[in-house]
Amino acid sequence: MLALAQEKKDTKEPKKVQEKYNPNFMVGLDVLNSGVSFFSDRKLYQGFISTKVRGNIHAIAEAGFEKNIYQKNGYDAKASGPFVKLGAFYMLAKDLENEFNGFYAGGKIGGAFYNQEYMAIPVRGFGGSSSSVSFPTSSQTSAWLEGTLGGRVQLFESNFYIDVNLQPRYLVYTSKQDDITPMIVPGFGKSSAKFNMGFAWNIAYKF
Repeated sequence: MLALAQEKKDTKEPKKVQEKYNPNFMVGLDVLNSGVSFFSDRKLYQGFISTKVRGNIHAIAEAGFEKNIYQKNGYDAKASGPFVKLGAFYMLAKDLENEFNGFYAGGKIGGAFYNQEYMAIPVRGFGGSSSSVSFPTSSQTSAWLEGTLGGRVQLFESNFYIDVNLQPRYLVYTSKQDDITPMIVPGFGKSSAKFNMGFAWNIAYKF
């Protein structure tokens, strides 16, 4: 009887231990684009906050403001406004001693709510002559899908990190003013094509 009781006890499956969420946050600022803004027509200020949710999965939210101009092929336009991005990424490879060091990949959904103004739009007239028309300031909305591929590394033994990533983007929706596709979408970039590529070089702090 003792032998049977011992055998039954050994066949029990061990209880699965669920990983608990421990509050952790990393806040970062894109210092590269902020610095370049002082020397170019594009003024881009953006930052992020991320948190490890479970295992190798991290949630991330980004927000920023962009102001830019478009002067090409007879177009003269400007746009400015805020944008937000929400998504998650997965740590593909990480340091055994620090799980926040490593390489990651993920995706986000982005949206912008901004003002645009066309000072000149080329128009082909009668007999091949060319002229331009202008449109007043209007409010527009755009949305896009964005991938992310990057890496993080801790600065010495501090709570500061360097976070660098590439952001391939695809414009999925945009409102139009008189059927004219926006030339600039804040947070997305120049939108004369649906595909675009972004880059961020952040200094982050882990709480």
